[in-house]
Amino acid sequence: MTLKRRGPSQPELLQGTLDMLVLQTLRLGPAHGYTIAQVIQRRSDEALQVEQGSLYPALNRLEDRGWIASYWATSENNRRARYYKLTAAGRRQLSEEASRWQHMVRAISRVMRPIEE
Repeated sequence: MTLKRRGPSQPELLQGTLDMLVLQTLRLGPAHGYTIAQVIQRRSDEALQVEQGSLYPALNRLEDRGWIASYWATSENNRRARYYKLTAAGRRQLSEEASRWQHMVRAISRVMRPIEE
């Protein structure tokens, strides 16, 4: 997953962030991979772009951990697609990760405050 910026460099986001964003996206309901990537991009105001090379390993990892489950169904354009849904364990994990994320954001914000001399 990359952060879209003006200019040549697109740095990787913090490790584990993609997992949290996928879990959050699946709170909206079951979705296939393409939809998950599009929702993340759209909800981030086009700032985040999830490539297939990052998304599908993350989906496999989350499923191996029992945080999501998958099943095959027909997509809106009448194609067979693998759908992913959040499990109860995934909801608990998302809650823990969101709490850690908020703690980290607050800590970084404190460090980034203007220095009074």
